[in-house]
Amino acid sequence: MGVLFSKFTVRQIHLLIFLSVGGLIGYAAYSIKILGLEACPLCITQQFFYCIIGIIAFSAFLHNPRARVYRIYAGIIFLASGFGTWIAGRQVWLQSLPEDEVPLCGPPLEYILEVFPFADLLNALFMGDGNCAEIPWTFLGASMALWSLLCFIAFLLLSFIVMMRSNSIYR
Repeated sequence: MGVLFSKFTVRQIHLLIFLSVGGLIGYAAYSIKILGLEACPLCITQQFFYCIIGIIAFSAFLHNPRARVYRIYAGIIFLASGFGTWIAGRQVWLQSLPEDEVPLCGPPLEYILEVFPFADLLNALFMGDGNCAEIPWTFLGASMALWSLLCFIAFLLLSFIVMMRSNSIYR
């Protein structure tokens, strides 16, 4: 992947990350509003991490700082991508479970927010439930969660490339 992006500057890589996140969030909104898919707790959490990645990448693109600050931006993207990878990986794992091992479906997030303590909301957002094991959409045989996992891994790799190249002459 490093050879593929050797012609791109660090700033262009941040722009690429930002535009990719914009497309992902845009398609998530389209799938909810137009296709009628419901976002499960893990999907909502992944969208949150995409927003963090997009905001940081856009800030880095606009700021165009020195190498040390680029490493900080890339480090934040790396961390958010790591958490997103874990959440998407958990959803892929839930989707791969046999039906008798899938956790029970929980109440809607709105109900949890109103009735249960905040810790239960965080548990629902980071651990998911049976709703997260459903596969309502596939593209090329892969679920939306698997595509999300691949995108988070790509952002992990791109942020690593930025961290390694931020001191080089190819900034």
